[in-house]
Amino acid sequence: MMALSMSAPFLRLRPVSVSPFQSQFHHSTSFPSRRALIPFQNPNPNPSRPLKMVVAHAGSVHSAVSEAMKLIQSSPPTWPSALLTNLVIFVLGSPILVSGLSLSGIGAAFLLGTLTWRAFGPPGFLLVATYFIIGTAATKVKMAQKEAQGVAEKRKGRRGPASVIGSSAAGCVCAVLSIFGVGGEAFSRVWKLGFVASFCTKLSDTVSSEVGKAYGKTTYLVTTLKVVPRGTEGAVSVEGTIAGLLASFLLAFISCLMAELGAAEGLICVIASQIANVGESIIGAVLQEKEGFRWLNNDVVNIINISMGSIIAVLMQQVAFRN
Repeated sequence: MMALSMSAPFLRLRPVSVSPFQSQFHHSTSFPSRRALIPFQNPNPNPSRPLKMVVAHAGSVHSAVSEAMKLIQSSPPTWPSALLTNLVIFVLGSPILVSGLSLSGIGAAFLLGTLTWRAFGPPGFLLVATYFIIGTAATKVKMAQKEAQGVAEKRKGRRGPASVIGSSAAGCVCAVLSIFGVGGEAFSRVWKLGFVASFCTKLSDTVSSEVGKAYGKTTYLVTTLKVVPRGTEGAVSVEGTIAGLLASFLLAFISCLMAELGAAEGLICVIASQIANVGESIIGAVLQEKEGFRWLNNDVVNIINISMGSIIAVLMQQVAFRN
């Protein structure tokens, strides 16, 4: 064998001695390549299997979604459809809910929403949602000013379960009566009227109170018309009264648009709500926070208020539409 030898100024070859054993080993020994040592393995012996699994999974998801949509669109509404729909809406609407309700208040509102959907379907649920949004917005108006004056709602206006129950008790009773078909088909519209009237009454009360505390220039005690400070139980203001009237009209109008009520029944709800709110102001001025009536707190007065609104509306409807 020959080897290169580098020496200036010439490049020359010089012999390299190799033993016979090395020469024999060099010519007779060959090593297999790495590729030859590792047997071929197909990493995916069944290439179509993952695709089939994806297709099957997508099909099962689509089937589940289709079944859920059928359940939500059940007509008439069922308890499962009410629970599922309410759950989806509450999850999607959680940012709005937490701004107006405490955690326990959200739990109470979930029960109310489920009951409402089961009894009156999407129109009834939308009515309650509209009430909540407008009522929460009114409560937040000039919150800093209300807090400074000591007339703001507790927890920055976030309502608890007692407030939710106090605001919806009459509506829940109407919903239960509708679900169990009390009075038959003839009374189904009566319970719907009582339901709408209760929320028109409560929205009018909330808006009139909150707007009055925020913008009322002069507040009067309803029983004597004596000027009193903002936030006094039983006090009313022109600004708050007008705002409350408009709020009840708006909610009744929405109910008519959704074909829950006719125009005449919507007008009955507005009138009944204003009568009930005057009655609530009188109760607040005469009894609330008085000796012997400490139990008569805002939540109890709210229940009385919305119950009056429902009952007055039903009585007016029976008189107006008597054959």
